[in-house]
Parts: sequence; structure tokens; C-alpha cells
Amino acid sequence: MELAIENGELTRVYDKQTEAWKTVRKDQSFNKQISTIEETLSRFGLLKNEIKVYLHLARAGEMKAGEIAESISLHRTETYRILRDLEKRGIVFSIFEKPLKFTAVPLDKAIDMLVDAQKIKIRLLEQEKPSLVEMWMSMPQAKVTKSKKELFQMLEGEQQVLMKANELLLKSEKEFKVFASADYLSELYYNDFSDMLKKQADTVQVNLITDNSLKSAYFIGQMDWLSNIDRIDNSQELPCIMISDDKEVLIAFHEKDSAENEDFKKRYRTAAIWTNFDAFVRTFQTLFSKLSK
Repeated sequence: MELAIENGELTRVYDKQTEAWKTVRKDQSFNKQISTIEETLSRFGLLKNEIKVYLHLARAGEMKAGEIAESISLHRTETYRILRDLEKRGIVFSIFEKPLKFTAVPLDKAIDMLVDAQKIKIRLLEQEKPSLVEMWMSMPQAKVTKSKKELFQMLEGEQQVLMKANELLLKSEKEFKVFASADYLSELYYNDFSDMLKKQADTVQVNLITDNSLKSAYFIGQMDWLSNIDRIDNSQELPCIMISDDKEVLIAFHEKDSAENEDFKKRYRTAAIWTNFDAFVRTFQTLFSKLSK
């Protein structure tokens, strides 16, 4: 028996033994699992309807375009276009028979292909970087008077925030301060930020403040090279704070996507604010000092 994916509480089920479709109610775990898979695939550049078509085909097996369109309530012309686009990506195949049918690559192989495609794009951009920069520098440049500007930057997404944290750390010349409760400390540790922190600690004074939980104690034990560590009893759900040379500050925070996902998996939207605005930096310097007492 194969399940076809649809929006809402109901889904169509195809029974190969009876060769008939039935409509059944989805359970909640099914919705959450599909939602997680859809969200992940969207990060690889697949659009919402492309994901719907691919997942439906991957679960239902060989199907005609019209059957897919009917099952997921999508216009037939749009379905054909999406199938051809997915074919170009290498995750859908046409079956040469009449009537024309389509089949999908298994999810694990599809993810491998999408990942490889992203890697190729990155390599191509790296190769083209020197010529692009040279071309840009050869163009007439406007004369700009250099002066310090007080700037703000909003960042969204774990990778973007982590990249900014890495940039801030590498720019530090004298001191780098970090306040991170157990959850943030865990993220920094497993994203290899602690390895970069260890390297920088040879030339920069690193100060860490975290909470007094067993989870934090574990990560502190793994970073036994740190000499300046303070622990507080209650983090009061404070954001993660990083201060570089008392000149720049990065404030990272989590927001839950929705309450309905709590039982299945803790899912957060990660965002951050970066600024070199003196008043902001001084404020968080003062907060950091208060926490370390």
C-alpha cells in the first residue's frame, strides 16, 4: 500500500492488491515528518510544488503526470513543467512507454545529487572569483571618504549567524567575550566554533560565561584549555552574546517556529543582530561584566 501526499487532514491511499484508491485520515506524526522533510529539501533550492511532486512520486511509485496532478491538486500543465525541471536535476526519470509515466530517485540518492549540485556551484564560484574581482576593480570606482560608520546588521539562519560569529572571532586582536547558555554552547561546540576559539586563544584573551547546568559542565570539560570561565545559576533565557575587542557585538537568539512541533522535535528560527554602535557595545559590555561577578 502506497501513500500519496496531500495538504490537509486527509490523504489518498493506493492499494496495489485491489488496484483502488482510498481516502484516509493522516495521523499527526505523518504530518510532522513530512513537514521536516519538506523544510530540509527547500534548503537545496527546491520550490514548494517541486517538493510536493517529488515526494508524492517517490512514495507512490510510477505514475502519469495527470495522476500526480489530480492527487496533489495541481494544474496538469504546471505538473508537467515541474516534472521536466526535476528531470533536469536528475531526481526524476521518464519511463518510455505509452502512456508516459514518471518515477523518482529514492530520497537518499536524491539528497546526494542535490548536495553534489550545490558543491559544484560553490566550486565554480570559487574558480570565477579572481576574474570577477579583477573585472570589478578595473571599473571606475567612486571616491569614498573613509570614516567610521555606526552600523547594524540583521542575520537569519544558523549558518549565517555562525559565519558572522566566525568573522567576529577572526577579527579580534585583544579580547573576545562569549556568553552562551547550555543550548548555545552546544551549538557552538558541534559547529566546530570551539576549535576556532582554541586557535585564537593563543593570541587573544577569551572569556566565557555560561550557566551552571550539567550540560554546560560537559562542554566546559571538553574545552579544558579555557582559563577564563564564569558560571551563573540562572541564564534567564538570555541570548548568546559575543563581544570583539569592545568594538563590535553579536547578539544571537532562538525563536520556536510553532508550539505544535514541541512534542516531535525542538525546532527554532535562529537570528542575530550585529552592530558596532558604541552605545550598544557598552551596554552589553556592562551586562557581561555583571554576569561575570
